[in-house]
Amino acid sequence: MSHLFDPLTLRGITLRNRIAVSPMCEYSSTDGFPTDWHLVHLGSRAVGGAGLVLTEAAAVAPEGRISPQDLGIYHDEHVEPLRRITHFIDEQGAVAGIQLAHAGRKASTARPWEGKDAVPVENGGWRPVFGPSALAFDDGYVLPEALSVEGIQKVVQDFAQAAKRAADAGFRVAELHAAHGYLLHEFLSPQSNQRTDQYGGSFENRTRIVRETVEAVRAVWPEQFPLFVRLSATDWTEGGWDIAQSVELTRILKPLGVDLVDTSTGGNVPRAKIPVGPGYQVQFAEQIKRDTGVLTGAVGLITDPQQADGIIREGKADLVLLARELLRDPYWPRRAAKELGAEIAAPVQYGRAW
Repeated sequence: MSHLFDPLTLRGITLRNRIAVSPMCEYSSTDGFPTDWHLVHLGSRAVGGAGLVLTEAAAVAPEGRISPQDLGIYHDEHVEPLRRITHFIDEQGAVAGIQLAHAGRKASTARPWEGKDAVPVENGGWRPVFGPSALAFDDGYVLPEALSVEGIQKVVQDFAQAAKRAADAGFRVAELHAAHGYLLHEFLSPQSNQRTDQYGGSFENRTRIVRETVEAVRAVWPEQFPLFVRLSATDWTEGGWDIAQSVELTRILKPLGVDLVDTSTGGNVPRAKIPVGPGYQVQFAEQIKRDTGVLTGAVGLITDPQQADGIIREGKADLVLLARELLRDPYWPRRAAKELGAEIAAPVQYGRAW
């Protein structure tokens, strides 16, 4: 009996299965606007059978984009083209979700196939780039300006305004990106946050911006729609953010209205030694779920249907998020259903193939 294809109810929505499309940057936007590429990229994964289709990191401010070609949700004009995408996803029986993000000190960088250096202003980049402290991520990155308290409050409100636009655009799941070395994660980790004010130093202070962002977003995000947070459960370096702090933060976020923690790792410290292998991050999703009672999503080299089904069946996580495997095969959920002996409805146009 397959558990991967059990429905999952989160507040007022029900996912048809436990398979989610993990956020994957497409570097295909101009001034944050989605294009036909996004419609086809996200829509094909909905046709392919995923229960939840999450967009790439959608910047909540123009200076919060990772690259000049990132998706954004910082203009009201972004809403209508995004609505076209959510409508198509809905028609295929999937749920449309959006990841809200701010790149912090990793902003204004080139697309991967163009190198990872900072993009000059004359080539579409921007200044300033902000972080919790004036510490560059790595060689080739811009030295960021430390955000003022007023700047931090603007970031919090940018997330809230983006969430309001997301609801208007038809998204029914919102995820706050507090992982992979982007702005919210930068505040969490002592290795990127050397502030001495109320946003630095102690665990309470370093987590303050995440708590405030969750509260601001939850205040405007519809009550019937779930709110996720993506965490890097560990920096994989001594003295950094770690699983114990991730567990404690999750406990705090639960009563603030967070419904699921999308559990990843790393991204804040260059050249960290990460023991990459199949399902290498599942252990962290399992521990957060076990120690807090909060639902979790597992991500990271999940490629095999039996592997994915086992994660759900054994209670290690409540959702599996696939990235590269769904790039290779948008119809992976349909192949997995066949292998696991589960039923999954096909679009009438494709019925003869399944």
